[in-house]
Amino acid sequence: MAEGQTSRLELVDLQLAQANRTVLEHVDGRFRDGAITALVGANGAGKSTLIQGIMGMLRPMAGKVVCSVPKERRAWLPQQLALDLTFPMSVEELVMTGSWPSHGALKGYCARHYRRGREVMARLGISHLAHRPLGELSGGQRQRALIGRTLMQEAELLLLDEPFANVDAETVEVLMTVLHEMAADGVTIIVVLHDMEQLARLAEEVVVLHQGHARWTTAQAVLHSQPTAAESARLALGIPGVGAC
Repeated sequence: MAEGQTSRLELVDLQLAQANRTVLEHVDGRFRDGAITALVGANGAGKSTLIQGIMGMLRPMAGKVVCSVPKERRAWLPQQLALDLTFPMSVEELVMTGSWPSHGALKGYCARHYRRGREVMARLGISHLAHRPLGELSGGQRQRALIGRTLMQEAELLLLDEPFANVDAETVEVLMTVLHEMAADGVTIIVVLHDMEQLARLAEEVVVLHQGHARWTTAQAVLHSQPTAAESARLALGIPGVGAC
């Protein structure tokens, strides 16, 4: 990381395991504040494991995760979020739950919360869906509402697992814009991607997971220069025609 740049999330000789099997080891690196970092790797490379380690859901076998972001300002949007679509919750109600980590789930909302919720929905273009039940939403509409919850939370660290999967093109554009705006506001964003075009448009930095190890590089290096980094990332993304590194 360049001199003068700051980081509130650092991995120090991190080793993570699932079911007593080591998945990642000797992972060292920092995630820059206000940057969007793409996390790439083939299926089984350890992307979900690393996210769980960062979020404190998986205890390291060795090493540590150093994170100075308050827990109530850390947000994770899994690819398959376990939403009960039959539960009678509206878009507005889902967005408002973003205030729970800091405000509490049992307290009522005040005028400031409702005003903030309306601003968030307007930003995502879902104001007209405020009272629509979750079960009546398209995949793209639901993803916008879920991102709205993280905006309501005022997350300072945001992890997303393939946020553009199974959503419409308009939603992709909206989410791209919002994520860039969040990064400009200083939010540290880590996003799992499997698409080179999306990586090119969104990420500044890239962490490539391969054979139990992590390599930090830049999106420009993956896309244009440094053949070794590019080959590793393209292999991790599953793009054919790239030999093993």
